[in-house]
Amino acid sequence: MQLTLHSAWRSSAAYRVRIGLNLKGLAYDIAPVNLVAHQHQTPAFAALNPQRLAPVLEVDGQVLTQSLAILDWLDETVPVPPLLPADPFDRAQVRAMAQIVACDIHPVNNLRILRALTDLGVDEPGREAWIGRWIGDGFTALETMIARRGAGYAFGDAPTLADCCLVPQVYNAERFKTDLTPFPAIRAVAARCAGHPAFAAAHPDNQPDALHA
Repeated sequence: MQLTLHSAWRSSAAYRVRIGLNLKGLAYDIAPVNLVAHQHQTPAFAALNPQRLAPVLEVDGQVLTQSLAILDWLDETVPVPPLLPADPFDRAQVRAMAQIVACDIHPVNNLRILRALTDLGVDEPGREAWIGRWIGDGFTALETMIARRGAGYAFGDAPTLADCCLVPQVYNAERFKTDLTPFPAIRAVAARCAGHPAFAAAHPDNQPDALHA
């Protein structure tokens, strides 16, 4: 199976997929997409993904988009180790945790939204306050869920889809100076994941297109 991930180094959605691919032990090539330079808006990229968003995963010539759909495909085609628990109730809980990040936090904080806020005249402190608000709302719910069901990771004692989504969002929170003091369970999970090879290899700083100040 030939896998090529069109990935932007600081893209949360691409980061999630890198974690998933690494957890599954799959080899893949990285095709960097420079979002700052608008490479995702080119006709060539639009031919891959009409939505013009990263990531895109090419699989033997077929194209997959949307990070959660890609991670679902990964779990269906490479079931070991699983990203979702066997019990249907537990699967729903893990999906709910992942969707708090992927559906409620990230969409209002991504690069498109931050650019739109800038265009509307919102300054950097204002943008950071905006980001902090939505992260804080989502993390408040996740903190309770992790405290109830986590056992080293967000749900149980092994990485799941929830961790694939949570860890990139913690990275974003730290990047935008969001106070994580109120979220000890989330911070503990992020610290545990940082020591896991699959998460470490997926970290933005370890990508071929990473830019360091």
